[in-house]
Amino acid sequence: MPMSDLRRNRFERRRAETRHALVRAARKILAESGGVSASIHAIAERADVGLGSFYNHFTGKPDLFDAAVADALEEYAQAVDERLHGIDDPAERLAGGVRISARMAESYPEIMQILCHSQLGRICAGDGLAPRAKRDVEEGMAAGRFTVVDPVIALTVLNGSLLALLELSCNQPEADSDQAAGTMAEMILHMLGLSPDEARALARRPLPAAA
Repeated sequence: MPMSDLRRNRFERRRAETRHALVRAARKILAESGGVSASIHAIAERADVGLGSFYNHFTGKPDLFDAAVADALEEYAQAVDERLHGIDDPAERLAGGVRISARMAESYPEIMQILCHSQLGRICAGDGLAPRAKRDVEEGMAAGRFTVVDPVIALTVLNGSLLALLELSCNQPEADSDQAAGTMAEMILHMLGLSPDEARALARRPLPAAA
């Protein structure tokens, strides 16, 4: 490999490492306090990078914090995908995603704190869980598992239900989130067109073991 390519690869690797360090620092700050009072200087110090390096990657704190939330949600969504790997039925996959999300506070405390300290609505926007929910609804409709007429309305109901579940976890940590998630998953599946008996059975089927 030519020396110029080696230098370029080294530069790109260091640039990626710097950005990753800033995002990780922002995630920790968001989880601890919501990031309202953190200065760019404090974030750069926490990431152990120079202040000038911050502006090579982000225009300001809102830009960085948006990237941090997106990074956290993508990590969580990938973990849900891995947990549900091998489940082909979109109805079972959708129910499993809702139920696993209820355990976020226990299995992914940093991500849950980020959402509680920022905006829960971000979980249903952009990357992360939103594309997975859209995929499951569309596949369920194509396979005839779901009889709902309007996928946009279905996704709106699904997103609203998930937000309500996470709101419960944030504001009432003593609540039985597993039971609430099972009941909510059952209601969602019934709304999408499954019979009451099948919706209840799928919403209570044992979840795949975590890796």
